[in-house]
Amino acid sequence: MNRPARFDEPKKPPKKPTNVSLSVPLVDEAKRLGINVSEACQAGLAAEVKKAREKAWQEENRAAIEASNEYVRKHGLPLARYRLF
Repeated sequence: MNRPARFDEPKKPPKKPTNVSLSVPLVDEAKRLGINVSEACQAGLAAEVKKAREKAWQEENRAAIEASNEYVRKHGLPLARYRLF
């Protein structure tokens, strides 16, 4: 029997309870404004993790990036003659 394809939403990773110390007035204001403190903390932490990963990637690949930039400085872009703009 043919069944329709099911496209389930990807499962969210499990959450781990964590203690976080936050300023009392800030938490009170967030609650007053209807902000989900847990979700806001997760979003902020995710942004910081992304920034740290990007910085680490740039550090790890610094030599290759510099080599590529030096090549372009000396020889120009490899396919520049095919550019229409």
